[in-house]
Amino acid sequence: MFALVDCNNFYASCERVFNPSLNGKPVVVLSNNDGCVIARSNEAKALEIPMGAPAFKFQSLFDKYNVHVFSSNYALYGDMSSRVMNILSDYTPDIEVYSIDESFLKLKGFDHFDLNQYGLQIRYRVIKATGIPISIGIAPTKSLAKVANKIAKKFTSQTGGVYVMDSEVKRMKGLKWTKIDDVWGIGRRYAERLKKINIHNAWQFTQLPNQYVQSKMSIVGLRLKRDLAGENILDLEETQIKKNIAVTRAFETMYSDYDELRERVSTYAVRAAAKLRKQDSCCNLIQLFLLTNPFREDLKQYRAGITLHCPYPTNSSIDLIKLAETGLQKIYKEGYQYKKAGIIVMGLISQNHRQLTLFESPNAKHAILMKTIDRLNRQLADKVKFGSQDLGRTWKMRQDKLSKRYTSNIHELINICCR
Repeated sequence: MFALVDCNNFYASCERVFNPSLNGKPVVVLSNNDGCVIARSNEAKALEIPMGAPAFKFQSLFDKYNVHVFSSNYALYGDMSSRVMNILSDYTPDIEVYSIDESFLKLKGFDHFDLNQYGLQIRYRVIKATGIPISIGIAPTKSLAKVANKIAKKFTSQTGGVYVMDSEVKRMKGLKWTKIDDVWGIGRRYAERLKKINIHNAWQFTQLPNQYVQSKMSIVGLRLKRDLAGENILDLEETQIKKNIAVTRAFETMYSDYDELRERVSTYAVRAAAKLRKQDSCCNLIQLFLLTNPFREDLKQYRAGITLHCPYPTNSSIDLIKLAETGLQKIYKEGYQYKKAGIIVMGLISQNHRQLTLFESPNAKHAILMKTIDRLNRQLADKVKFGSQDLGRTWKMRQDKLSKRYTSNIHELINICCR
């Protein structure tokens, strides 16, 4: 059996843990630079605030209904996620952290356990220890555990936040209840195609011929169909090295000056290189893009990108800065107000298995230098920078509504007044 543990409205719940006065009130959390809504409490959902809603378009609604709006506090959310996942690991050694607020648990050898009581025990402990409400779906396969989790979350008063799909009757009922749009692994494009042939729920999808599903949705779709049918096809996945790494940010303001863009792009290249070194990888390609603000229809629009080949596999910040600046020179155009840029490093390989070229090779001193810089930046909070970066500038986003980092910064611990 598999259990899917999902933290309910996770970002909003994290804000409520340290500010109980928010309980029962509409809460939304915004994306980087306070752009769009990425998390909503149930009260905010009831106001029909859509996921991805641009904050500036819904400001009047926020004001009308006294919606509490927060900037993304990733330091807090990441720490709270770690606490939840550490608790879950006490209940089984087989765990797959699927996202910041979801984990799959493989319950192997639990044949004689009352899984509903076991789930309720897990839920009680997580809520008691962290204050984060969770829902748990337990079923014979991962995809069915997803369905069971949705049932547990939708009907909390009847299920207590835990639902065990342990019979064929429950499986059929759950699949018929699940809309095809809500099936894990079926995107919007496939859902629209399936609706055109009158497939509107997960049960109908499992009744399609295997050959048809494979021809229209590849082997991935067939595996999903079989998993929904009760065959244990999808197992826990091991952590893998990323195939590419992206560092993209919308600027806190619009830039038109080349030197300002050059500083930002250099900083993104440095962060990408640090991420490569953290997973012991090197890249063979670097992609750079620039774009203006698509919401400013009164301004001229421009977007461009370029992909450059590295002369040799590298994770040196110095090498990536040079490549990024070369790319910027080629795609930059004067007269535009730029709002966003990004660096994507691709063609990743292990730094221990890179093949060197005949005529060019990496500077051996770079590896020693990068190791030293990484160590110093871990100790000094990224104080060591390169000449192309603004030495007085920190990695800063627009976060006008940021809450405190209650669990990860000693200067922002919660204050308790005892009288």
